[in-house]
Amino acid sequence: MSQGNECSFSRRETLLNFGRRACFLLIGPIAYTLVPSSKSAEATTTTRPQGEDMSPEDVPSSHDRYRLPRHVIPTRYDLRLEPDLAAATFAGHVTITITVKQTTRTILLNAIDLVLQSAMAEDANQRQFKALIELEQKTQRVGLSFHEPIQPGEWRLHLSFHGKLNDQLRGFYRSTYKDASGTPQTLAATQFEATDARRAFPCWDEPDFKAVFATTLVIDPDLTAISNTSAISESLEGNKKLVRFADTIKMSTYLVAFVVGRMEGTEPVWVGKTSLRLWTVPGKQPLTPFGQDIAVASLKFFEDYYGIPYPGDKLDLVAIPDFASGAMENLGAITFRETALLVDRRIGTHAELERVADVVAHENAHMWFGDLVTMSWWNGLWLNEAFATFMEMLAVDAWKPEWKRWESFSVARAAAFSVDGLVSTRPIEYPVHAPKDADAMFDILTYEKGASILRMLEQHIGPTVFRDGVRQYLRAHAFANADTNDLWAALGTVASQPVPELMNGWIFQPGFPLVTAEIRHRELRLSQQRFTYISQASASEQLWQIPVQIRLVIGNRTEHRRLLLTEREMTIGLPAGVTSVFVNEGGHGFYRVRYRNSLLEQLLDQGLDRLEAIERFALISDTWATTVAGLMPLPEYLRLTVHFKNERDKNVWAVLLDSFSFLKRIISSEDREALETFVRAGVKPAIDELGWDARSGESDLIRQLRGDLLGALGKLGNDVATQQEATERYRRFRKDPATADSNVVPALVAILAHTGDEARYAEFLELYRTASTPQEERRYLFSLVSFRHKELLASTLARTINGEIRTQDAPFIVGALLTNVYGRELAWDFVKANWDQMDRLFPKQGLRRMCGGIVGLATSELEQDVRSFFATRKIDLGGKTLDQYLEQLRVAVAFREREGRTLGTAFANAL
Repeated sequence: MSQGNECSFSRRETLLNFGRRACFLLIGPIAYTLVPSSKSAEATTTTRPQGEDMSPEDVPSSHDRYRLPRHVIPTRYDLRLEPDLAAATFAGHVTITITVKQTTRTILLNAIDLVLQSAMAEDANQRQFKALIELEQKTQRVGLSFHEPIQPGEWRLHLSFHGKLNDQLRGFYRSTYKDASGTPQTLAATQFEATDARRAFPCWDEPDFKAVFATTLVIDPDLTAISNTSAISESLEGNKKLVRFADTIKMSTYLVAFVVGRMEGTEPVWVGKTSLRLWTVPGKQPLTPFGQDIAVASLKFFEDYYGIPYPGDKLDLVAIPDFASGAMENLGAITFRETALLVDRRIGTHAELERVADVVAHENAHMWFGDLVTMSWWNGLWLNEAFATFMEMLAVDAWKPEWKRWESFSVARAAAFSVDGLVSTRPIEYPVHAPKDADAMFDILTYEKGASILRMLEQHIGPTVFRDGVRQYLRAHAFANADTNDLWAALGTVASQPVPELMNGWIFQPGFPLVTAEIRHRELRLSQQRFTYISQASASEQLWQIPVQIRLVIGNRTEHRRLLLTEREMTIGLPAGVTSVFVNEGGHGFYRVRYRNSLLEQLLDQGLDRLEAIERFALISDTWATTVAGLMPLPEYLRLTVHFKNERDKNVWAVLLDSFSFLKRIISSEDREALETFVRAGVKPAIDELGWDARSGESDLIRQLRGDLLGALGKLGNDVATQQEATERYRRFRKDPATADSNVVPALVAILAHTGDEARYAEFLELYRTASTPQEERRYLFSLVSFRHKELLASTLARTINGEIRTQDAPFIVGALLTNVYGRELAWDFVKANWDQMDRLFPKQGLRRMCGGIVGLATSELEQDVRSFFATRKIDLGGKTLDQYLEQLRVAVAFREREGRTLGTAFANAL
């Protein structure tokens, strides 16, 4: 699954699948004994009290009430579903072929939000046994109890059920849009990861219960049906069309998918033996070519890299108007949020094109990592998501090397650092019990930290050896499940290195190391300790095996050292004449570096241009992190940033601007002008050189940098001349779009929103409503967050719960407003007053990400109120999510308390 990335306060934050508490309908309040029969009959259904657990025979992990026993194993599902789009309901029947390993009277599987009408088991002799159905809401399970024992062997379960097409963007749900005439239309789509297949049909909804799926969809004749495999027949049954799909490979329930509605598809493009198509609602096919190009290129790349053909019989990429995640890797039927698949390549910004390329490549990578080979349980989710993130970088970098994706990935790695530097962080692999815990695993630690340590390992053992180890892992576990140790074993065998010993510390313990470098008597001393923003006594106890690459400058020549730091500290002899030392050469190590003595000054004296862009990024990012942690005084950091006035790398500027944005959130209004003066002094020289207009032969990265800097100058720097120029250029752009480079347009919109009045707000609101591309719609929607007048921000907040803003976007709007210094108190009051309504309306993953916006409430008074609210309401966001948000807020407030009184003079003295 690819994450949402819909606003600035969460880098690629995943939008997952959890909603309001489900409630079963009860059928028949009286339980009665059922006897074997050759005909099926209505089963009696009861519901256990919420706190009472079922006790089936031989449950391997009876202490884990959310897991299913292993004495009954599904092997095949024959599924028939008939959605009614107008009524927002569906009816279904499933026949599940099971293998019973030992005699039992109870069969336990998952179901929630379904009305189960009948259940019956059929043995190999076609004898049928009716079941008593017992439903348990809290654990989302259903027990089928039989009067006669179910003997070992192969059986078939027949289950009839019906449910609602919900509006929570999970399970089997409805999505709405308006066609070209403005008429509302509805389609039905699925989102099952992590634990929501059980909302569409009764099943063994755990990743290691792999089975074959044969789906039949019964639909209106004028609609299109899409599922995981090719349609093998269409026929009429009364006034309905029956679409039968081919059998899938053996796969997990969370990968099953179906989409029903009015859809248009591209002409097939063949990649080897695989037919590839992109599907959209009517009228959006012109936005498919770019997505199709990267889909074809990445599919070819992965077949070559993995050395294994694509495992499905076709590949459809489907854009859904309402979609909680960025995308979902359903085998053969990948579903996407429209912004992640559809883009007009002529007017899309570099960031927008890169976003589509990344997500498409990410999902295609999953067809092997995740679909062909799947983690055994959700604690090993990183095996899916970290690898897909790592592989998307490889594929896009091979497709567009001029984009320098591994350099820009450093921004994502820094975002992972920001969470992993918390005391409340978690290991990449972390225990998962309840469905809510599984959802919480879709976070930046699973994706970006996981991908970062894979990149570090790849660079340590070599790309070819790493690739060959991956191939061995995939071949060994194809169509099955695997764990972290299986991957390490394959890589270790091929590399002939102790990979488990090297990597287990990075996967199974929280946090990351801070490597401190200092010179003593012509020796370089390296030491490691856990990095945390808030000091803790136990941090010094952790150790990692750290692959360290060092570059020494000795006059006009350089030396390179590679070593493995395994102890608390080590010492390296230095040759005579060393003038500078850079630790973490290449910038691939997942650790921070702190330079002591004169090492930092030596690097600056040698000239930053001697460092690669990714190394300059690491230098400034590490220095800023140590500043936030209180290990470096803020004035020293501000003086360091002055050395970057001539910087022209967009990623280096990204960390500089992020640090200035952080300072804006924590300073008092009295010091804001000093910050604005400091920002103008740093940014304006670059803008004076780059100008407003793109130049012939300029790279996409420079064009994106221009837009980023102009936006910063007009908003963070509050530069009046820039604001006036932006107003004039936007006026010309509205008359003739060719007058502005597409990468500058987002800056124009952001600046005009920042300075805008009620008339500008009304204009942008209408442009959001009438946008011609998903990117344009998103741009004007999020511009509504950047206004400063409280009345306008209040209007935006109201639109998040009145139905005007899609629920896939609404929580991100609220979260972004929580970080707007001009409206954060207003937004926080809105959250408190409307929490119950938002809890009902918003997808739970969106609500979780929305709460990340509390990091913007960086005053001691607001912090106390935030903690009181979450404690009083007993809100649980799953896993350690809430603890992390609250600690991030504490870090910001502590920084404000430590540095706030001298900020104004610090800015002035740094110039």
